[in-house]
Amino acid sequence: MPTSIRLPPAIERRLNALVAKTGRSKAYYLREIITNGLEDAEDYYLASQVVERVRQGRERVFTLDEVERDLGLDD
Repeated sequence: MPTSIRLPPAIERRLNALVAKTGRSKAYYLREIITNGLEDAEDYYLASQVVERVRQGRERVFTLDEVERDLGLDD
């Protein structure tokens, strides 16, 4: 899916410098940045939803002792 974005000049200069130094394409780096950034965003936003449920008392939390006991790690 072709997509276009406008980058601030400073970011475009940095991207161009990276391309020039490594010989890889802009498309390569943009795909990498979006893929990794999307994973980070998903992790952050999904975790923040869990935190909110914990604050509201709608998500169960476990102590370290409970986890160790349930996993058979308590000695």
